[in-house]
Amino acid sequence: MFNYLYADIVMMIVDPGIYQKAAAHMSGPIILTFAALMEIPILMILLSRILNYRANRWANVIAGAESSIFAAFTLSPKMPSYYLLFSSIEILCTLFIVWYAWTWRDA
Repeated sequence: MFNYLYADIVMMIVDPGIYQKAAAHMSGPIILTFAALMEIPILMILLSRILNYRANRWANVIAGAESSIFAAFTLSPKMPSYYLLFSSIEILCTLFIVWYAWTWRDA
């Protein structure tokens, strides 16, 4: 989860103009949507402890797939190499979560 934070902080330090340009084109509902998407990983920490087996498995599959897709949409050939590294790690980790949850056996 800190990977998301590190990627954004490094990007803001190195090129704050990218965030200023993006923010200028975002409405309140779009920002709320992105905020909700970013809350899913923290929510999964709690849900994976309290949900029953079946619900936990599907929540991890769905949240992992959503997080992978979200990270993939942020990729661009114009992005700096460090951002591509952060995004690649995010995608690999969330795809591993999907695979791991998919292959769980009922306890």
